[in-house]
Amino acid sequence: MQPYADHWEADVVLRDGRAAQLRPISPDDVPAFVDFYSRVSDQSKYYRFFAPYPVLSERDLVRFTQVDHDRRVAFVVTIGSSVIAVGRYDAIDDDEAEVAFLVEDAHQGRGLGQLLLEHLAQAGRERGLKRFVAEVLPDNVRMIQVFRDQGYKVAGAVEDGVMRLVFPINSTDTAMGVMQAREHRAEAASIERFFNARSVAVVGASRRQDTIGQAMVRNLVLGDYSGSVYAVNPHAESVSGLPAYTSVQEIPGEVDLAIVAVPSESVPEVVLDCAAKGVHGMVVISSGFAETGEEGRRRQRRLLGLARSYGLRIVGPNCLGVINTASGMRLNASLSPLMPARGRVGFFCQSGALGVAILETVDRRGLGLSTFVSAGNRADVSGNDLLQYWEEDDATEVVLLYLESIGNPRKFSRIARRVGRRKPVVAVKSGRSTQGVPVGHAVRHTTAPQSAVDAMFRQAGVIQVDTLDEMFDVAQLLAHQPLPRGPRIAVVDNSDALGLLVADAAAAAGLVVTRPMSLGANADAEDFERALDESLDHPDVDAVVAVFIPPLDVTGEEVANVLAAVGEQSDKPIVSTFLGTNGVPELLRVPDVEGSAGRGSVPSYSAPEAAVRALARVVGYAEWAGRPQGEVRHFEDMDPPRARALVQSVLAESPAGATLTPQQVHDLLESYGIDLWSWTAVTSVDEALAAGEQLGWDVVLKATAEHLRARPDLAHVWRNIDGPNDMRAAWDSLSRTVAEPEVARFIVQKMSPPGVPLSLRAVEDPLFGPLVSFGLAGAASELLGDRSYRIPPLTDVDASSMVRELRSAPLLLGYRGSEPTDAAAIEDLLERLAALKDDLPEVSELDLEPVLAHAQGLTVLTARATVTPSSDNRSDWYVRRLSKPAGLGDTLSG
Repeated sequence: MQPYADHWEADVVLRDGRAAQLRPISPDDVPAFVDFYSRVSDQSKYYRFFAPYPVLSERDLVRFTQVDHDRRVAFVVTIGSSVIAVGRYDAIDDDEAEVAFLVEDAHQGRGLGQLLLEHLAQAGRERGLKRFVAEVLPDNVRMIQVFRDQGYKVAGAVEDGVMRLVFPINSTDTAMGVMQAREHRAEAASIERFFNARSVAVVGASRRQDTIGQAMVRNLVLGDYSGSVYAVNPHAESVSGLPAYTSVQEIPGEVDLAIVAVPSESVPEVVLDCAAKGVHGMVVISSGFAETGEEGRRRQRRLLGLARSYGLRIVGPNCLGVINTASGMRLNASLSPLMPARGRVGFFCQSGALGVAILETVDRRGLGLSTFVSAGNRADVSGNDLLQYWEEDDATEVVLLYLESIGNPRKFSRIARRVGRRKPVVAVKSGRSTQGVPVGHAVRHTTAPQSAVDAMFRQAGVIQVDTLDEMFDVAQLLAHQPLPRGPRIAVVDNSDALGLLVADAAAAAGLVVTRPMSLGANADAEDFERALDESLDHPDVDAVVAVFIPPLDVTGEEVANVLAAVGEQSDKPIVSTFLGTNGVPELLRVPDVEGSAGRGSVPSYSAPEAAVRALARVVGYAEWAGRPQGEVRHFEDMDPPRARALVQSVLAESPAGATLTPQQVHDLLESYGIDLWSWTAVTSVDEALAAGEQLGWDVVLKATAEHLRARPDLAHVWRNIDGPNDMRAAWDSLSRTVAEPEVARFIVQKMSPPGVPLSLRAVEDPLFGPLVSFGLAGAASELLGDRSYRIPPLTDVDASSMVRELRSAPLLLGYRGSEPTDAAAIEDLLERLAALKDDLPEVSELDLEPVLAHAQGLTVLTARATVTPSSDNRSDWYVRRLSKPAGLGDTLSG
């Protein structure tokens, strides 16, 4: 019998985008379970029990609701207080369990069976099960399809009129791919219902001109929203010419979206009102939540828990709102009176105040947006949800993210990497220098340096920029011009001085000027056209930077017409500094069908350096997008169960955690095919002398980490011991460096081949989860911060990039004629270390240092490992779940 497993509780999104809650069943569920069973059709009951089963007996209710959370596990899915589905497994033996489901007819087709199977399989893996068995009637086609579509290898046979399906539940790449595809579709559908709401209720609509509710109604109506707008105000008969209703439930038609602008203490009542009406989602403009302090934080957790329990999703609270500029929708459900022009850019930000400035900048630059979300405190809907939606949104070709915090970096990295293969993602991460968390955002504490965050963006192919201005610089290039094929540029200008500025900026940004063309101050439109055509046709040119500063009394309109005409036809990007303007000026636009700046429009920058910097960012993205994705290799010689058993045995003896002994570290690494340089543990000088004789001398004596005294002035290693006398002297010296000489543990190790010393680390970060880093060992690398970071799982391409992105990488690759080290062996070690860390969250820290790299391979000389209890079972990799409401232990700014 295991205790109730609260880590199996999950807020989930169903196939249609609505939320629900999944949790283990309990004896308290009997009344709800009886009510659920009464709503299930006779046919569904027959499919479940293979016979008519109209009611459940008292014995049945005990059996179904009382489980041991180990050999017998059952989950229910609920909306509000109602059970809508149940799934369970009952173990047959140590390796196998029978699995079964029952879904209320009204909720069939929403993906509940697949969702329950995912979570039951994860629970089964945690309890040591290897296979599921299911018995299904052959004409129960829908349930058979649930099993076959799950990504498992299903074997089936019909016996006595019953189909028996057997399948392993290990988390294969195929099964994970199926799960992530379903997660993507469900979360995208959830956001689609915000943007394409056919009807909106403004709760808190007011007749007073200076109120938020009045502004929301006005912005919807004046923005030409194509759907129905309803005003909810129990104290008014009408608002802005619209009839006012006392509650959402009283509205005669359907309501897809509710905009909430009432005091924070009244918002829970609105949730219940909206849930009763069947509203999909809420945009909570109201403040007074987590941004106000601890009481507001509790209020926000209660709001989110209540909303999700009734199947509602929330944008906000304390947010600006959402916008969809599509001509058939024109939804301005925001506080911004400015409806941006239609464009190809999706924008997500968190701060409401910043959102207003962003929309004004977008308008001023002539950029245009497809959709916009300001999520405020980001209690529910986050940037990850928007990425899921924008990935397949044909109207969005560029994604912009202004991130003040990242609640789930692992999921962000996984989704952004996938989205980035289809369309560019540009991000500003604020708080880079302070690692600060905005007021109102609940985020787990992180010990990772900023360079780890930067590495996460690089790993995912995200174009990371430092400022909003630079974000818009990059966006206006991506939205209007094709991607460059390489870093070679031509410079066409009518000013020698500005041409030199471009050349200097290009060299600093890693671009190569292959064709400088300075036309002189008197160059006219024909000269520019000829130079642009020649440059774009040249095989050694990947992009063109055009700089035009008009002579006196010249408007430049003819040159602008040339730029626009050439830009529209070119398959290579053109950026410009035209009259010092910033954005996409009218003269350089190629109008699309809606009159906005279309593809082929030429972006302009106020300074040549800005144009070059934006181009360099896009070149870097194009190179990433053109590289192979790589694959996560699976090594046949790895034995994760052995390593897991070792860790669990250590924690059983030391529940608070422990530093592993040298033998335990050796066994842990050996489980993942990592060889530790041969060593012998000794506890006396006689044992040390015997070990030296056995190894043939030329050995090292070192004190083990768990016994070292905090004495930085004393050496902990004695090298080049070539005989008994040296060993006795080394023993006497090192005995003074340990805390308890009488129980001191030392290691005798054979001297290794020379090589370049490396440092590999794997840690369990509270925010990032598993994190792997790599660098050269030594103070210089530490002081310069010359380390590479990645979030597992690592592909072979990730491992190769980790080695080569170090500033000190030339020392490994044959610097100044030195013999190159075996880079493939280093990459292999990184991949194995990442696999170990990904599999074992209890390994809180694992250091391999020094590792000596040489031409024939590498030598892992020393390894240290610490294990601690962990609540992260990596279930977010294997099952679908939304982030839970923030707990009291999470970090909150303010």
